[in-house]
Amino acid sequence: MHRPRISAVALAAAALVAATGAAGPSPKPTPTATPTATPSSTPSASPTQSDGTLQILTYRGYAEYGGTSPRANWAGPFEKETGCRVARLDTVGTPEEMAARLRERSYDVISAGPALAAAMIAAKQVQPIDTAKIEDYDDLAEPLRELMTDPKTDTVHGVPFLWGSHEFLYDSRRVGGGDLAQVLGAARVMLKDSPLTLADAALADDAVERPFELTAAQLDEAAERLAGHDDRTYWTNGLDLVKGFATGSVDYAQATPYYRLLLGKAKIPVKAVKTRRTTGWVDSWMLAANVTDTNCAYRWLSRMTKSGSQRDAAAWLGLAPANPQACKGRAREVCTAYGVTTKSYRLDHIAFAVRPPGDCLPPDGECTEYNAWTERWRELLK
Repeated sequence: MHRPRISAVALAAAALVAATGAAGPSPKPTPTATPTATPSSTPSASPTQSDGTLQILTYRGYAEYGGTSPRANWAGPFEKETGCRVARLDTVGTPEEMAARLRERSYDVISAGPALAAAMIAAKQVQPIDTAKIEDYDDLAEPLRELMTDPKTDTVHGVPFLWGSHEFLYDSRRVGGGDLAQVLGAARVMLKDSPLTLADAALADDAVERPFELTAAQLDEAAERLAGHDDRTYWTNGLDLVKGFATGSVDYAQATPYYRLLLGKAKIPVKAVKTRRTTGWVDSWMLAANVTDTNCAYRWLSRMTKSGSQRDAAAWLGLAPANPQACKGRAREVCTAYGVTTKSYRLDHIAFAVRPPGDCLPPDGECTEYNAWTERWRELLK
């Protein structure tokens, strides 16, 4: 899933530059700060044997120490307040990069999206979480907590941190909106470069209620809706999305509410297509299976659950916090864009990416596995 780690200032600036035709270099993604207590380039001698250290793998911007901006420092005080030391902090930009890092070495805590989380659970790379050890866990939105809970055993494997949802934006100066089927059939559409975009295509069929649990026939239909447009563009960088609207090169684009907010600030009149449902994802903190002394790991999970940490992260990244109490102050604007306030937390219109239940996958069930999605996506992009 795409996670917008580029600052609002950079994206708005890109939109304004493109809209006015001003010359200048393209803004670069905001670099992730190095922690105040710089993690070592190699793991500690015994990272999980009561030495009070942590080895963390996360996405860029998810654990800021104040080096990029003093406003982005929700992880920095952790070491001082807990006595635990972050011995290694590795950051990546995509789920593929994260999976590659996990093949190279082990970590104590990992922030993962739904596809990678499902793979780690299936491979027993993560251990169940004792939620009684996590402060403010009950403050997290219940629907998000349920996504990381096995309904058969009530086993929890992840602590929700940030979430996002998708919408299809359109340039109201050029087109009049339309329904999802019309949008997906248009030529000047910019789609997110992800196999999970097939779930959004599946929702064009009103009969589909679980877009991440598609049968082979439903997956074929979703792929067919996206086929046959050689001039269609795909994005992985938010700057490309913003520039597409700013230069008038696209009529529609798959995005998140955060980009609608930024484009509006840049005076680019985009609106969201009205849809029955939409898709979304949750990034959760997980505890690696090899951790034997979990004291510092649980302290980290507790800190990432608190409203203050989630407020700062949401405002910095343009994603919604799993803790609705974080929707104050600097995060209020982002929360409002996602339709979230401290008093209202409607999520029923969002189909969140989940791993299909055990009786849905082959050989007993009809759901297609994720590798089938990736193969169909590769075929579309040829």
